[in-house]
Amino acid sequence: MRWRGRRESSNIEDRRSEGGGGGGFPGGFGRSGTPMRIPVGRGGGFSLTTIIILVVIFFALRACGIDPLSGLDGGSMGGDGTGGGGQFTQQEQGEGAPASDEMKQFVGVVLAETEDVWTGIFKAQGQTYQQPTLTLFSGGIQSACGYASSAAGPFYCPGDRKVYLDTDFFQQLAQQFDASGDFAQAYVIAHEVGHHVQNLTGILPKFNQMRQSMGETEANALSVRVELQADCFAGIWGHFTDEKGILEEGDLEEALNAAQQIGDDTLQKRAQGYVVPDSFNHGTSAQRQKWFARGFKSGKLSDCDTFNNPI
Repeated sequence: MRWRGRRESSNIEDRRSEGGGGGGFPGGFGRSGTPMRIPVGRGGGFSLTTIIILVVIFFALRACGIDPLSGLDGGSMGGDGTGGGGQFTQQEQGEGAPASDEMKQFVGVVLAETEDVWTGIFKAQGQTYQQPTLTLFSGGIQSACGYASSAAGPFYCPGDRKVYLDTDFFQQLAQQFDASGDFAQAYVIAHEVGHHVQNLTGILPKFNQMRQSMGETEANALSVRVELQADCFAGIWGHFTDEKGILEEGDLEEALNAAQQIGDDTLQKRAQGYVVPDSFNHGTSAQRQKWFARGFKSGKLSDCDTFNNPI
């Protein structure tokens, strides 16, 4: 991806020096969420069956991008995560990270490119695109949606209209999940911006309202459609970025590989050896690849209707 030397967004908030801790388990990337509670037994101990159930639930939650232990830090929230990296020469992220390091420059350029694309799309429809802020953090952060640790992965909070990103996740995705590349990283950012677009157009508020009256399985199924649409919106951004001549050979493959690596089925198989389809809330690897590729190919919002079409 030919990103160097391009305009950087001014909507970057660097709060990495405030964080601590780290490590996480990618859950896919998506909207802000609410903590899931793990049921525990009554009485003074646990039966073997209960322990087994708790272990299964623990890994199922981790595979879905929810860290059951992050509540010990003061709360948690469902999130998203993906990237790819290891290509940058910046210093290790965290306290003392330089204010103008190369990773921050890259994120700034990608965010600026999303601003250009979505400003144009909104303008064509007679609307004004309200740009989000992207907050860089390390370890954990407090947002309008609550506290989130890095374990939640990158996420978007509709409450403050901010994208939150711990860039250490890029290294993790590359090293642990074999999904490296700058365009894989750009896909992560574009996906979260896709949630911002959903928020501006009323899709995300409607979803958050509807899921309050749904059972878990039904809410997960609707969540998958929300997430796949954000993937498709990321593809639309990729379409117009490619038209500018910014992409290089192999970039599309990097994004599709990232989508493959963070599908719910792939993550669950890696974590526990089997899948629990009713717990999927971001989509399978095949679905995520399909909808990103669909947006990338057409560049049309009308082709990203995941709610009225088979997924």
